[in-house]
Amino acid sequence: MSFDIIPAIDLREGRVVRLRQGDYAQQTTYTPDPRELALRYLHAGAHWLHVVDLDGARSGSLENLAVIKAIVDHGIDVQAGGGVRGEADLRRLFDVGVRRVVLGSVAIRDRETVAGWLDMFGSDRITLALDTRRVGNDWLLPSAGWTEVEAATLDELAPWYAARGAKHLLCTDIERDGMLSGFNIELYRHLTDRVPELALQASGGVRSLADIHAAREAGARAVILGRALLEGLFTLEDALAC
Repeated sequence: MSFDIIPAIDLREGRVVRLRQGDYAQQTTYTPDPRELALRYLHAGAHWLHVVDLDGARSGSLENLAVIKAIVDHGIDVQAGGGVRGEADLRRLFDVGVRRVVLGSVAIRDRETVAGWLDMFGSDRITLALDTRRVGNDWLLPSAGWTEVEAATLDELAPWYAARGAKHLLCTDIERDGMLSGFNIELYRHLTDRVPELALQASGGVRSLADIHAAREAGARAVILGRALLEGLFTLEDALAC
C-alpha cells in the first residue's frame, strides 16, 4: 500500500505563509518564493505538492491561480484548493495542470453538487478536505477558511461521501494546525476505522519523523508537511526515507 509524503505550500498574496490554527491574524511569512520552494521540494524527491490559496479560501474565489500554474509548470503533481465553489473553478484548476482539486467549504455545504463532480471528473481527481475541530463529543466542520461553523459533522459527512465513491480525504485537526504539537492520531484511527475505503491524508501539527510513522501506523495513506519543513525540524529527504 502506497504512502505519500506531501509538502504543503500555503499562499497568501502570492507569498508562502503559515497560519496558526487557521487564524489569518496569526500569520508567519516565509522568505522563499513559492515557485522556488516548489522546485526545491521537487529536487528533494517529492512527487506531490499540496497548494492552498488562503486568499481564495476566505473570499470564495481563486486568487493565486497564476502562482499555482507556475508551480505546476515545474512538472510536479499538485493537489490544490482554496476558493473552489463552482464547476468553473475546478475546470480552471484542471486547465492549468492541477492533478487533484481540493474541495473544502463546498464539500461541507453542498454535498449533492460535489457528489456530481465526483461522477463528472472522476473520484481520483478530487480530494475532500473535511477539516475539523472537536467540540464536546462532536467533530465539527468549519468552513470559509475555518471562519464559519457548519451544521454537518465529520462522522456524518465522511461516510456519506465514501458511499458515493469518494477516494481521497484530507483531514486536519484545526487545533493542531501550525502548532507543532503532533498529529491527532486518535482522530486518524477513528477515521480509518469508520471509513477505511477512503485514502486518508493526515495534516496539522507534525513536528517529527515519529509523527509520520505514527500516522502511517494509524492507517493514513499520506501526510501533509508544512511548518515543520519550512522551519527545518527535519528535511524532506529524511521524511521521504520514512
